[in-house]
Amino acid sequence: MALTTWALGPALRLCAAGPACSWEMLHVAGAGVCGCCGALRPRYKRLVDNIFPEDPEDGLVKTNMEKLTFYALSAPEKLDRIGAYLSERLIRDVSRHRYGYVCIAMEALDQLLMACHCQSINLFVESFLKMVAKLLESEKPNLQILGTNSFVKFANIEEDTPSYHRSYDFFVSRFSEMCHSSHDDLDIRTKIRMSGIKGLQGVVRKTVNDELQANIWDPQHMDKIVPSLLFNLQHVEEAESRSPSPLQATEKEKESPTELAERCLRELLGRAAYGNIKNAIKPVLIHLDNHSLWEPKIFATCCFRIIMYSIQPQHSHLVIQQLLGHLDANSKSAATVRAGIVEVLSEAAVIAASGSVGPTVLEVFNTLLRQLRLSIDYALTGSYDCAAGVSTKIIKEHEERMFQEAVIKTIGSFASTLPTYQQSEVMVFIMNKVPLPSSQQPIEAGKAGENRNRLTQIMLLKSLLQVSVGFQCSNMLTALPSAFLDRLLSAALMEDAEIRLFVLEILISFIDRHGNRQKFSTISTISDISVLKLKVDKCSRQDTVFMKKHGQQLYRHIYLICKEESNVQAHYEALYSMLMLISIELANEEVVVDLIRLVLAVQEIAQINEDNLTAYNRCALFALGAAYLNLISQLTTVPTFCQHIHEVIQMRQKEAPYLLPEDVFVERPRLSKSLDRLGPEVFFWQSKISEVLGGSGYNSDRLSTPYIPQLTDEDRLSKRKSIGETISLQVEVESRNSPEREQRAPAEEITYETLKKAIDSVAVEEQERERRRQVVEKFQKAPFEEIAAHCGARATLLQSKLNQIFEITIRPPPSPSGTITAAYGQPQNHSIPVYEMKFPDLCVY
Repeated sequence: MALTTWALGPALRLCAAGPACSWEMLHVAGAGVCGCCGALRPRYKRLVDNIFPEDPEDGLVKTNMEKLTFYALSAPEKLDRIGAYLSERLIRDVSRHRYGYVCIAMEALDQLLMACHCQSINLFVESFLKMVAKLLESEKPNLQILGTNSFVKFANIEEDTPSYHRSYDFFVSRFSEMCHSSHDDLDIRTKIRMSGIKGLQGVVRKTVNDELQANIWDPQHMDKIVPSLLFNLQHVEEAESRSPSPLQATEKEKESPTELAERCLRELLGRAAYGNIKNAIKPVLIHLDNHSLWEPKIFATCCFRIIMYSIQPQHSHLVIQQLLGHLDANSKSAATVRAGIVEVLSEAAVIAASGSVGPTVLEVFNTLLRQLRLSIDYALTGSYDCAAGVSTKIIKEHEERMFQEAVIKTIGSFASTLPTYQQSEVMVFIMNKVPLPSSQQPIEAGKAGENRNRLTQIMLLKSLLQVSVGFQCSNMLTALPSAFLDRLLSAALMEDAEIRLFVLEILISFIDRHGNRQKFSTISTISDISVLKLKVDKCSRQDTVFMKKHGQQLYRHIYLICKEESNVQAHYEALYSMLMLISIELANEEVVVDLIRLVLAVQEIAQINEDNLTAYNRCALFALGAAYLNLISQLTTVPTFCQHIHEVIQMRQKEAPYLLPEDVFVERPRLSKSLDRLGPEVFFWQSKISEVLGGSGYNSDRLSTPYIPQLTDEDRLSKRKSIGETISLQVEVESRNSPEREQRAPAEEITYETLKKAIDSVAVEEQERERRRQVVEKFQKAPFEEIAAHCGARATLLQSKLNQIFEITIRPPPSPSGTITAAYGQPQNHSIPVYEMKFPDLCVY
C-alpha cells in the first residue's frame, strides 16, 4: 500500500496544486507512472519484457516466450501491438548497440510469425518488415545477415490473408546492393553476398505467386534482381565445364555465392510465365553488353544454358526471338560481339529442340541471312555505314569471316532441330536468296558488285550445305522439289569453281541416305568392292519416279561440270562420290545404263579435247571413268563386263598409269603430254560394253547410243560457251582420236540450212515450253480415247520428221526419254508401236 502511495505521489501532488492543474496533465502523469510500474503496465508489454533475460548471453527465456505466444494466439487483436512494442525495443537496442537483445527480439518475432496465422497478422507483418529494414540499413554485417535470415523465414510462410498495400521495393534494392558487396574481408564479403542472394530469393518466393503483391516481374525489379545474380555468377571458374544442373555440385560449391546465385536464377526463370520471359531475359542481354561478356562467349553461353534449361520448354522460342532481336540491335557492333551473340543463339537453338521453336521459323533464318549479307557488305566496304562509306570503327576482315562462319554454323544447328518438312522449307527459302543469273534476285554490276554476288552465293550455299548435312528424307521427290533442284543445278553451271564444289557437296548430302559418302572419299580402282561394306537397299518406287523426272537433268550437269578447266582434285572426288551414290541409292537397270553412257561420254571429252583442257584435267577424267566403271562392273556382277573393265585397267597399268586414279589423284600427279597418241587398248569401248551387258539382259540399243546432253536456258543465262561448243552436234565425230574411228561412216557436209533446221526448236523455245504445258494439261484431263487418237497421229508425224533428220545426219541424237534408240552409227527408220509409248502416269488405266 505504501508502494502504491509513493508511486501515485506525483499525481496526488498535481491534484493538490489546485485548479491550475488540468485533467490532461493528470492523465499524462498517471500514464507515465503506470509505465514505470510493471504491475500497472499492459499485459502484452509485460509478457514481451519477460522474454528478455538480464544477461543477453542467456538467450531467449523459452517459458516466457511460450506464454507470449499463447497470449498472441488467444488475443490476436493484440498481435499488432506486440509487434509495435517489439519493434520499438529493437530500434532502441540497435541505437544503443545492445546487439544481444536485438537477436533475442528477432528470434521472438520469428516464432510469433511461425505460430500466428490470424486475420490481423498483416499489421504485425508491417512491424516485422520495419524491424528487418532497420537491420538491413545497419552497417554491421552481422545485423544485415540476421535481418536477411528473418526475412527468408518470413518468405516461406503462406499467409492466410492477402495484403493490398505491402511493398518490397526497399528489400529488392537493399538485397541487390548486398549482392554487390565489396567488403575488405573476403569471408564477410562472401557472407553478405550470399545473404543478398537469399534475400532476393525470398522476395521472389513471396511475390511471384500472389497477384495482389507488387509485381516482381516489372522491369524496375528485374533490372536489379537479374544483374545481381549474374554478377555473382561471373566469378565461376571454368564455366564451360560446369554441369547445367546443380545436383552434382559439391557441398563447398553449394555454399558459394556462385552456386547459390545459379539456383536462385533457375528458380526465378522456372516461375516465369509466358508474358514475363521478355522482362527476365532483357536484363541478361543488357548485363552482357555492359560488361563486354559477348566476346569471350564462355560466360554468355553458360548463362543461356541455365536459361534454356530452367524456363518452361514451350517458352523456348521466346528466348530465341529475344536473341535475334538483340542481334539486329547490335548489327553495327564489332564482329566479335555479333559472333558471340550468334554462337549463344546456336547453343540455345540446340537446347530448344526438345521444346518449341515457335511459329516464325523462316523469320529466324531471314534474320540470320540478313546479318550474313550485312557482314559481307562490311567486309567489302570497310564501313558499318555502307551508304556513307565512313566508319569510326576499324573493321577487320578476318573477324567478319569468323562471324560469317558462326552464322553458318548457327543456321545448321537451328535447322537440325526442325522437323523434316520445315527443313525442306528452310532450304527452299535459302536457295531463293542466292543471286543467280536465272533468278529474280538482283545481280549487281561492276567489280565490287561481282565480288559481293560471289561472296553472297558462297555464304548462302555454305548455309544450305549445313542444313542438308543433317537432312534425312527417304523420298527424293520431297527432298528435292523441282523448283529447288532447278535453281541448285543452275548454280552448278557457274564459272566459279568453289560454287560448283558446294553444289556437288549439297547434292551428295541429299542422295547419301545410308552413310556411304566417306567410303568414296578417295578415288581408286579397288579389286574387291566388298571391303567397302556398302549399305545398299533396293531402289524404291519414289526413287524410280524421281530419276525418271530428273535423271537427265542430273546427268547433263555432271557432264558439263566435267568439262570445266578450273576443276581440281576436290571436284573430281565429289563427282566420283555423286556417280557412285546415284548408282547405290537411286539406280535401277535403266539408270545404270545411263550412267555408263555418261561416263563413256566423259571419257570422250578427255579423248577428243574440244575444250582444250589441260593435261591434268584430261588425265583426271580418264581416271574418274576408270574408277567408276571398276566399281559399277562389280555392282552389276556381270562377269564379262568385269573382265573387260579389268583388262583395260591392267593395260593402263602397263602402258599408261597416268590414266588411273592412283597416279593422278596424289600430291604430285604423274601426267603425260602424249595423250593424243594413245592406243585403243587403253580405252573403254562402248560397243564392247554394249555387247557384254546386252547379253545379260540390259538394253543394248540404249547402251550403244552415245550420250549427248541437251541445250537449255541455263547455258545462255550462265554465260556458258557457244551452243556449238557446249552441245556438240557431232559434226566431226569421226575424229582421229576416237577409239571407234573405224566403225564410223564418213561425215557428210552440213549446210547452213541444215543447221538452221537442226536448231529450229531452240529458236522457238518459249513457244515450245507453253506447248508442253498444254500437252501435260491435256493428258491430265482429256479422255483416254482422245489421248490415244492424238498420240497415234503425233507418232506418224514424228516418224516422218525423224526420217528426214536421219537422212542428213550420220547418227541420230538420243531421245531424252530413251524410247527411240538406234545402233551406234547405224540409223534405223522404224516407227514406235503404240504399246511401247510411254504416257504420263495419270493417263494409264
